[in-house]
Amino acid sequence: MSNVLEINNLCKEYPAFQLKDVSFSMKEGSIMGFIGRNGAGKTTTIKSILNFVHPTSGSIVFFGKEMAGNEDDIKQLIGYAPGGINYYPMKKLSKITAITKSFYPEWNDELYEKYMKAFKLDENKKPKELSEGMKVKYNLVLALSHGAKLLILDEPTSGLDPVSRDELLTIFEKLRDKGTSILFSTHITSDLEKCADSITYIKQGLIVDSASKEDFIRNQGGGTLEEIMVRLEKEEIDI
Repeated sequence: MSNVLEINNLCKEYPAFQLKDVSFSMKEGSIMGFIGRNGAGKTTTIKSILNFVHPTSGSIVFFGKEMAGNEDDIKQLIGYAPGGINYYPMKKLSKITAITKSFYPEWNDELYEKYMKAFKLDENKKPKELSEGMKVKYNLVLALSHGAKLLILDEPTSGLDPVSRDELLTIFEKLRDKGTSILFSTHITSDLEKCADSITYIKQGLIVDSASKEDFIRNQGGGTLEEIMVRLEKEEIDI
């Protein structure tokens, strides 16, 4: 099984925060949970590997190709979805779709219609009329309709009720079973207990561990992922 993503010694420096030599890889056809508390560096890592912000140093390889020099081709194979839709709140979904599809030569209208129907989305609605769960589903539709092989999802289940979260996790599992690779960041450990194949844990800009879920749990002394997270993040508070 080949890697869809390889990150080596990724660094990004801000005045008050740093990613420090972030390295991990992800197998094809798997779900990786990218976990850490809020502010640990999950979103900065995702934005850096997608070149939304420019890394200070390090190498990023998608599908065996360096991101540098191949960004346009690589991004045709990637679907990125943040937790909600924060753009064009007053535009109909049909208008947003028309704008989005213009960027993807491999856009497939049949797939778009299939997923819109499967997720029970009405393209005549506007983002402001959708629940948070439906916003995430619409972002997934946009990603899947251009044939994305890798989905990168930043906190996709944050703010959702338990039923909506469970529904999305089931969708993730079905997509993985069809060969789609999924990297999603979260601080909700129960999501990963259900569907993740591997775990990458980041703390204060440093990777603590990256391994299969079973190996990660064993490496970190056993217990649930929530218990492990509490142990890893526990700090003495002087009051």
